Amino acid sequence: MAKYSEAFKIKLVTEYLHGNLGYKSLMKKYNMPSTSPLKNWVKSYKVQGMEGLRRRKTKEEYTVQFKLDAVQFMLETGASYLETAVQFNLNNHSMIQRWLKAFREQGIEGLKPKSKGRPSMSKKPNKQKKKEEKKLTREEELERENELLRLENAYLKKLRAFRESPNAFHEKHKQRWHSSSKKKDSD
Repeated sequence: MAKYSEAFKIKLVTEYLHGNLGYKSLMKKYNMPSTSPLKNWVKSYKVQGMEGLRRRKTKEEYTVQFKLDAVQFMLETGASYLETAVQFNLNNHSMIQRWLKAFREQGIEGLKPKSKGRPSMSKKPNKQKKKEEKKLTREEELERENELLRLENAYLKKLRAFRESPNAFHEKHKQRWHSSSKKKDSD
């Protein structure tokens, strides 16, 4: 939602143009934080008429070329954001600020439209499939199988030793734990 309604803008602009109050007086009268919005509305009204104060109902997508033209015009002529907005028939000069910032930080890439919102969940499984699709050579497959068999063999040996004498297994691990805790205490 807009901070100021269209009717409010028109009321202030006409009161400024036809009344005897200045920017600061109107700012105080209507409890506005600064005079800059009022100044911008008056300039927009003088150049574009009522159209300069209206909010556009539809969100218009601007091409990269249009944005680049606006930024280049501003940089080459030294025009202000508001003057550039008037030149390109835009009623929101803050768009040009964003475009200029993006252009300075990222170049033309910064002016390209970006997708909004969260990425869809369907993209994650595709990445996993790509990893699975990565084929191992026959030699790598055999090395992997060999490593898995080594691990399984070691696990089964420990399991057999535990079944044969569980007390010995616990004593062995108690000794390791005591010796490692003594080392920690002596540090």
